[in-house]
Amino acid sequence: MELPDPDEVSRRDYLRSLVAVGGTAALSACLDLTGDGGGDEGGSGAPTGDPAERPARQHAWNDALGTDEDGNPRPPEHHVVLALNLATTPDADVRKTVETAFRSLERAYAYDPAGLLFTVGYSPAYFEQVGADQPVPDPEAITTLESPEFDGFDAVVHLASDEAAVVLEAEEALLGEVDEPNGVAMEATLEGVFERAEPRRTGFVGPGLPAQHTGLDGVPDSVPEEAPFFMGFRSGFAESQAPEDRVTIRDGPYAGGTTMHVESLTLQLQTWFEQDSHTQRVSKIYSPEHGEEGLAGDVGEKLGTSTGVAGEIAERTERDARERGMVGHAQKAARARDDDGTPPLLRRDFNTVDNEVPGVHFLSLQRSIDEFVRVRTTMAGEDLAGEGVGQRLNNGILQYIFVRRRGNFLLPPREDRALPEA
Repeated sequence: MELPDPDEVSRRDYLRSLVAVGGTAALSACLDLTGDGGGDEGGSGAPTGDPAERPARQHAWNDALGTDEDGNPRPPEHHVVLALNLATTPDADVRKTVETAFRSLERAYAYDPAGLLFTVGYSPAYFEQVGADQPVPDPEAITTLESPEFDGFDAVVHLASDEAAVVLEAEEALLGEVDEPNGVAMEATLEGVFERAEPRRTGFVGPGLPAQHTGLDGVPDSVPEEAPFFMGFRSGFAESQAPEDRVTIRDGPYAGGTTMHVESLTLQLQTWFEQDSHTQRVSKIYSPEHGEEGLAGDVGEKLGTSTGVAGEIAERTERDARERGMVGHAQKAARARDDDGTPPLLRRDFNTVDNEVPGVHFLSLQRSIDEFVRVRTTMAGEDLAGEGVGQRLNNGILQYIFVRRRGNFLLPPREDRALPEA
C-alpha cells in the first residue's frame, strides 16, 4: 500500500491511511503533518509516562478511557495489531530485554489515550515452540458458514492511541527503527528476539471516520456522517460490555491475565445500505422491536448506555424468528449472557480498510476462549435457521459480514508479559 496524497484526502483520512501503511516513511509523514518531532521534546509530542502508574492487568484500560456524552467508554481512535514471530530461544536475559523494551514504551507514553495503551499476547504456536502447556486452544471455524484462515504467528502487540503518530512511532520503536520515541530513549527493543509477521492489522474508531471512506470501493455514500462504525450504528454500550473483572482469569499460572480472540471480518456495505431501509437495519442490528418502535435513532444515539435487548427481548428471539421472520444481532447475542445479565465478553473492536476492503477487526477479551466460542455460536443463530429466518437471511447481520481470519491469544498479567514460560 502506497502513501496517500495529503492534498486529495481529509487530514483525518490521511492520518488513518498512514497508520494502515506503517513503517518509518509513514511515521515521518505523520510527524510532518502534525507538527511533532521537533523542538526539545522530539517524537510524537504525546505526554510521557511512568511504568509504576500502569495497572497489574494489561487489559485494564477502562480507568484510562474517557466516556461519551452518555457515559459509554470511548475507545482510542487509532489501532495497530502487530504480529510477531519468535527469532531466538527465550532465556532469562532475553526475557529481561523484552520487558525492558515494554517498560521503555511505558516511560515514553502516558497510560492514557493521548499517550499509549497496549497489550502483549501469545498464541498457541508460541507455547508449543517453548515447550509449555497451551493455555489457549488453536483457533477453529466456529460456524458452518465460514472457512477462515488462522493466525499462526507467535505473539501480538495491540497498540492503541488517539494519536496516529503514537501507534506508528511505538511500533517502529519496538522493532528498533526509532531510538527515542516521544523523546525518550529505548533502553532495549525487540530486535533479534522477534521478527515482524503477517498480517499486520490496523483500524480506527470515531464519529465521522467511516463516512470519510466513501471513495473506497464497497463503501457507499449512504454511510451516516456521524456513525462511528461502518455498519452505521454505535457499539460498545456500557451495559453490553463485560466488566474487566469478569474477563480476568481468576487462578492458575496466568491469574490476573485474560484471553483475546481476534476475528477479522469483511463487510458487504453496498447491500446493507442500499437494499434495506433504516427500519430494517435497526431491526437487524438490535431487534425487530427497536425497528418497529424507532428505539435507536439515526445511529443508536437514543439508546444511551444500553441496547435494551437483555431480558424480555432476548427471551423472545425464537418467537420473533417464527412470527416476525427476523431477529436482531444484539438480541441473539444477549441470549449468552450470565444468569445475572452480565455480558461475558469485553469488546475492543475497530473498523478497518486493510487491503482496501471495508471491514471490522472484532477484538474480544474473555476469561477463556470457550466463552468466546459459546457467545459467538449464540450470536450466529444457526439454531434459528428454519424457524422463519435463514442461515443468513434476516438472521441478524449475517448476510453482510464474512469471517476471513481468526486468532486466539493469552494476555498474561503485566508482570509475566515478557515471554511467559509456565
